[in-house]
Amino acid sequence: MHPILPTVVPSSDARPSSGRLLPAVLALAVATALVVSAFGARDQTTWLLETVWVMLGLPLVILLRRRFPLSGLLCGLLAVHAMVLIVGGHYTYAEVPAGDWVRDWFGLERNPYDRFGHLMQGFVPAILVRELLVRTSPLRGSRWLAPLTVCACLAFSAVFEMLEWLAAVTGGQAADAFLATQGDVWDTQWDMFCALIGAVCSLLLLSRLHDRALGYGPRT
Repeated sequence: MHPILPTVVPSSDARPSSGRLLPAVLALAVATALVVSAFGARDQTTWLLETVWVMLGLPLVILLRRRFPLSGLLCGLLAVHAMVLIVGGHYTYAEVPAGDWVRDWFGLERNPYDRFGHLMQGFVPAILVRELLVRTSPLRGSRWLAPLTVCACLAFSAVFEMLEWLAAVTGGQAADAFLATQGDVWDTQWDMFCALIGAVCSLLLLSRLHDRALGYGPRT
């Protein structure tokens, strides 16, 4: 058997069925949270830089909903990730109250919300990349699917770190709230490592569930 031939077959027409209500509710919730987060944001520039991904991604998902409907699992994960970005944009990642509580509770040296955000930067894009590859390439069922998905997530993380570097060069101290390094000289490396851990955990925990959400079942 050729190694990249699929080992699973679609249970119906291989199009994910997330229904109409769930994506609409999630889109409305994300859009509402985005608008609300703009009011009283601690740093408007940071809010814009952190939430621009939501501003770009949400309309794109809506525009492509008929041509390329996403699975319910992916819709839910994207909504959660959007909320993480929105909260981080509103408070700045170094000052999210929930992160302060965790820091104080565990006696940490820094607010860990930024680390959590970068874990999500790997966890959610892993399912997004996996869904794109499964549905548009011959990699469904291939042993290369997982490693290539992780590589794509690391590439995205690296690009994001380059954008942070650009912000630091052009914005100077004004970009400190966006960078959220909190004095850690190894912050960039930690961010990428967190994205790597997030991507690997996502594939280990959700791959089978994702296959079911896509309508694929084991070959008989």
